[in-house]
Amino acid sequence: MVYPGDRPRRLRTSAAVRGLVRETRYEPAQLVLPMFVGEGLTEPRPVSSMPGVVQHTRDSARAAVAEAAELGLGGVMLFGVPEHKDASGSGALDPAGILNVAIADARSEAGDALVVMSDLCLDEFTDHGHCGVLDDRGRVDNDATLEIYGRMAVAQAEAGAHWVGPSGMMDGQVGVVRAALDAAGQVDVAILAYAAKYASAFYGPFREAAGSSLVGDRRTYQQDPANGREALREVLLDVAEGADVVMVKPALGYLDLVAAIRDRVSVPVAAYNVSGEYAMLEAAAERGWIDRERAIDETVTSIRRAGADIVLTYWAAEIARRR
Repeated sequence: MVYPGDRPRRLRTSAAVRGLVRETRYEPAQLVLPMFVGEGLTEPRPVSSMPGVVQHTRDSARAAVAEAAELGLGGVMLFGVPEHKDASGSGALDPAGILNVAIADARSEAGDALVVMSDLCLDEFTDHGHCGVLDDRGRVDNDATLEIYGRMAVAQAEAGAHWVGPSGMMDGQVGVVRAALDAAGQVDVAILAYAAKYASAFYGPFREAAGSSLVGDRRTYQQDPANGREALREVLLDVAEGADVVMVKPALGYLDLVAAIRDRVSVPVAAYNVSGEYAMLEAAAERGWIDRERAIDETVTSIRRAGADIVLTYWAAEIARRR
């Protein structure tokens, strides 16, 4: 028997009612658009596994940043795709390297109208595709990599990055980056720490977009997808080292971690709706299996509902255009 007070459907009777009692909302200002900028390109290069995503030229990247600011997005996350790579990822430190000039271009285009973020990792710049330099046994050398990360952070800050995003999952990376920035007088540059970054199968399309040269895998430094408590440990270490924002990557398979981390820290929490998550939805929509726009909205809403204050998504500009 249904009692008069037991009718939750009263609050679903119309779009107006549903909107009035909606628990989770998101605005363009909470979204960040990841962007790839290719060195030497004369026109944008489509990413075959990510429909609608391109490797930008410097000019098209400027235009995309300007549009992102006009749309009211919260930020852009920049990735550089260099023409030449070497074992130490030296292009990451070069002021004339593609990522650093892309940062400078973005700041000159948008100023402070949105947050210019930069990926702080060596994987796009190394010929072996790992996130750090290798030792004589072919393993990623954590501490040698940290020294480069510190210098890379300063280069990105000097290029104009508001936030730097150490994403290599090296032990101690946030503390080293914070110390390097402070010593260089870049005390206002914030750190978006990729604090819980998993060795995920859902990064496949990203590797095409970023021109990855990866040999092997990253399981010795990125987290095991089976582990949750370990993620909390990583996050708390990053906060203790000075992270201003912590991030979970990927998002959809790790919403439990987003919620758990939101409950444990007072800093903002971000989540990255990664390339594989994007690609599988686009593929299903292209085949007519799902309603594309509703699925996009439901995806981002679920990440926000789990507790993410900031969502990095390749749909950020499209979502903002529809608002």
